[in-house]
Amino acid sequence: MSTTTSDPTPGATPLERRRRRALAGITALFVIAGLLYAAYGHLVLSRRETTDNAYVGGNMVTLSSQVAGNVAEIRADETQLVQAGAELVRLDPVDAEVALAQAEARLGNTVRQLRERYAGVAQYEAAVELRRQDLRRTQDDLARREPLAAGDTLPAEEIAHARQAVRSAQAALDVAQRQVDGARAGVQGVSLAEHPSVLAARAEYVAAWIALRRNAVVSPVTGYVGKRSVQVGGRVIPGTALMSIVSLDQLWVDANFKESELPNIRVGQPALLEADVYGSQVEFHGKVLGLSPGTGSAFSLLPAQNATGNWIKVVQRVPVRIGLDPAELRAHPLRIGLSMDVTVDTRDTSGAVLGTAAPAAPAYSTQALGQPLQQAEQAADAIIAKQALRPPKG
Repeated sequence: MSTTTSDPTPGATPLERRRRRALAGITALFVIAGLLYAAYGHLVLSRRETTDNAYVGGNMVTLSSQVAGNVAEIRADETQLVQAGAELVRLDPVDAEVALAQAEARLGNTVRQLRERYAGVAQYEAAVELRRQDLRRTQDDLARREPLAAGDTLPAEEIAHARQAVRSAQAALDVAQRQVDGARAGVQGVSLAEHPSVLAARAEYVAAWIALRRNAVVSPVTGYVGKRSVQVGGRVIPGTALMSIVSLDQLWVDANFKESELPNIRVGQPALLEADVYGSQVEFHGKVLGLSPGTGSAFSLLPAQNATGNWIKVVQRVPVRIGLDPAELRAHPLRIGLSMDVTVDTRDTSGAVLGTAAPAAPAYSTQALGQPLQQAEQAADAIIAKQALRPPKG
């Protein structure tokens, strides 16, 4: 007994049947791939935001002078590493040395003038005592003569002269008392070293002493010299940019996301970054530090003016700051301005939308610019003690 199999496509050749089965398989593969991609997009891609409009940022410290002068030495050039507190530029110190000598002379002269004023108080006090003795003498003379005048023993003219002498002595005493009061008003209640005139001259000397030290321009941070604009022999004034210093261990990434990509980005979310300089071989791990309060165009030098008739909507971008891992930066250094690819994991939306409050401690600080003020004050006190010798008490 024989069995026959029905053909779903009567008349089709075996080649056509194989072709139809291949097309059906390919179609099924595309359908499955589409379903898998849809699931991947829903479960993974929808929880990530990616952009290649991101660049490395950092602090570019502009080194400038605090005093005016001519450049005598330059001790660092571009691409060189400098340490915080290292002397990079030295100015000609002649002008500052002359100013310091003048301030020292003014301080010494002020102390000596005040010594004379303190000594003058004692002289005026001695004059008052002398006038007081003259007044007592004339009063005694008048007291002896007045009983004799009652008996016509002395002429009235002599009594009048005695009374006039008393009045003259009293007037002289009043004048001397006013003089001593005026002399005391300028020095009383304060010692020579604490007199306002001495303090003012002392402050000028301290300022001149510090200005002399500021002829040595030091680096406030540790970093690399990025741009040097100062030249030997050039004249600089306070605020003149001398060179830029970049600290490569304090870098971040500014990722410019489209406004439609921002709803799920929060502070603290993890980020995966790739730098064009290293390619996909090196991955950096960071986190979102904050979002800019405005778009990039809002902070541009010439903001866009959209209140015109010919208006075309342009998708705006908002900078999102991404912090980097310091250990990864040390292993693979980056430079300011490099391009980055950023992917932010937006699954956790519990963070802040914009940013967190600034910490109470300073975000950046330096101790390199501090001056030994105590040494300057000790030098000024030594000058005061030398000129005052034994200053009288006020």
